[in-house]
Amino acid sequence: MSTYLRKRGRLTAAQARALQTHGPETIVSVPPDEILDLPTLFGRDAPVGLEIGFGSGQALLDWAEAAPDWNLIGIEVYEPGIGSLLKGMHERDLQHIRVVAQDAEAVTGEGIPESMLSEVRIFFPDPWPKKRHHKRRLIQPPFVRGLARCMRQGALLRLATDWQPYAEHMLEVLQAEEAFENLSEAGFSERFEARNVTRFEARGHRLGHGVWDLCYRRR
Repeated sequence: MSTYLRKRGRLTAAQARALQTHGPETIVSVPPDEILDLPTLFGRDAPVGLEIGFGSGQALLDWAEAAPDWNLIGIEVYEPGIGSLLKGMHERDLQHIRVVAQDAEAVTGEGIPESMLSEVRIFFPDPWPKKRHHKRRLIQPPFVRGLARCMRQGALLRLATDWQPYAEHMLEVLQAEEAFENLSEAGFSERFEARNVTRFEARGHRLGHGVWDLCYRRR
């Protein structure tokens, strides 16, 4: 697994400072064929939550503030987003977040101990709307099986997307995975109240776009 996969994007001066100052103590590398020792990494044994693709980090920061007794991991490869998260951590004095800047499928498939995660959140992953790009979508059967491996019994999986075809794809993939139970009889869930409204979601609302939430429990 390669470390620190950088997407295009211009760093602000504040983001660059945060990366330089706080990156070494917060950004974690997971070497191939190794498993994270999470109690050692965080300096304590606590419930572990994971957010995949945290963007600018606002939702992860809010989660950390609301759950000081949890250890939280964020997976993101967008450098300005990581810089924003580190800046926010310093400003809010949040010490219980670690960042992994690597491929999410590889990390969940082999880098996190089995039955370790108590909750996973995946909000607004890239929908890859063109048909020829659908294979690049994060929510695919092998990835979902990897999530199931590292989630404990009863753990929650929360997802959200503003692209209806992707929402239907997520529902289809997750319904086919026996390790997960949909907590909504309707298929899609009510909006997760703790999920902050991002600027992209707010723009979508202004344009009349819908948002679809899903919530599953690990059997």
